[in-house]
Formats: sequence, C-alpha cells, structure tokens
Amino acid sequence: MARRLEGWNAIVSGGATGAGGAASEIFAAEGAHVAVVDVNASEAESTAERIRAAGHRAFAVEADVSRSDQVARAADAVLARFGGRVDTLYNHAGTVLVKDFLDTTEEEWDWMMAVNVKSMFLMTRAFVPAMLAAGKGSIVNTSSISAVAGTEKEVLYCTSKGACHMFTRAIAIEYRARGLRCNAVCPGFIRTPHGLRELRELRALGVEVSEDDVARLQGRICEPHEVARAALFLASDEASFVNGETLFVDNALLVGT
Repeated sequence: MARRLEGWNAIVSGGATGAGGAASEIFAAEGAHVAVVDVNASEAESTAERIRAAGHRAFAVEADVSRSDQVARAADAVLARFGGRVDTLYNHAGTVLVKDFLDTTEEEWDWMMAVNVKSMFLMTRAFVPAMLAAGKGSIVNTSSISAVAGTEKEVLYCTSKGACHMFTRAIAIEYRARGLRCNAVCPGFIRTPHGLRELRELRALGVEVSEDDVARLQGRICEPHEVARAALFLASDEASFVNGETLFVDNALLVGT
C-alpha cells in the first residue's frame, strides 16, 4: 500500500512535541519531507533527528509562529529547502491559559490570540502562495472541543479556539475553487505536556476533571498519535472532498453531554 504522503512537502508548526511531534513523525513515516517548526529549537532538532534516524526526511526550523518577522524567516528557510513547493501545512502550535476570567489581563488576552489564532493567520498567509502556484494544497488547523463547548476557567482559550473554527471555514471557502482545502482537528483531553498541565491547573481551581471525570466524559484520555492520525487523514488525498470541516477527536465527549 502506497504511503499517503509519498513525495509531499509538509510543514508542522508546534511540531516538536506532543501531538505536533507525533504528527511530524507520522507524516514523515507516510512519505513526507517534514519541516518541524517550533519555538523550542532543541526539541525541534531532536524530533527531526529521530525522524532521520528512522530513515525518513525532516529538518528543524526555530520560530515563534505568533511573530511575523520570525514566520517570514522560517518561510524563507522552508521554501528554500522545499524548492518552493508546499503540499500540506499543519498549524498545530498553540497554548492554553487556565484562570478565573476576572483575573485575566489584557496582555494575556493578546498573548492567547497571538499564539492560537494569529499564528495560523501568519503561517497560512506565508505558505498559501506556494500552494496556489501548484494548484493544490491542504491545510489542517488544531482547534479544540473548547471551540464549541465552554469550559470553566478557560474563557480566553475557548474564545481563541472559536476563532480557529471560523478561520478554517473561511479559508476553505475562499480557496476551494483554486484547489486548496482547509480543515480542523479538534481534540478533547489529551495526554501531552500541554494537556496534562491543563488538567492539573483546572483541578487546582476546583473544576471537576479528575481521572474519573475524564473517563466518564470521553472514556479515557486521548493519546497524541490519535490526534496526529486524524490530522494525517485531513491532510491527505484520502480527504480530497473534505473541506471546511471540524473533526472532533474526543471519543463522543460532545455528543454524550
């Protein structure tokens, strides 16, 4: 069976660890040459080295994708390595803030929107021209169940993920006729450093998300590779007629509430 991304050039932002790291490794194993873009240069290089040691292709690019100057430099480096061709972009970089709403600050609002939303804008704007030149390309964004299900102590996070949903839909509509697709993968509670920190901080503020609560809500905690494989499907030609969709990876959490 042919690998699903054979010969593709793929970019994964936030691609060093967690679900992003899993996606970098899985995309490479499926035949892609992967640009691992992450603010953590050492972790990005470690992931790229691990991919190369497994006999696949990857390279690391350090960038804070919420900053336009760093995205511009990263795009130049990536496009040079890829010879100007980009087949898929996975906008995974993001963060979470767990805090009582009245304790949040304007600076935290700006930070959350920059990391979770502006980063998608900057990265997509940087690489869509290459996809348009080829007449084909796929974009996958990481959103969350929190885009549609409000959660306590996460007003800023929920708002940012709601924006990710609409960004996905609007990009899909704007570029459908020119061969581009844009979809989002939306995890529930996930076993990553980001996800486990979120659970700890929610519990510390009295929100009922114990291990038993997570089991009741979604059966068990989601593993990083399960999110990455959903992103792989949306990125690949197997999803050639899937566009503007939000795929929930939550083991029926939403439909059961």
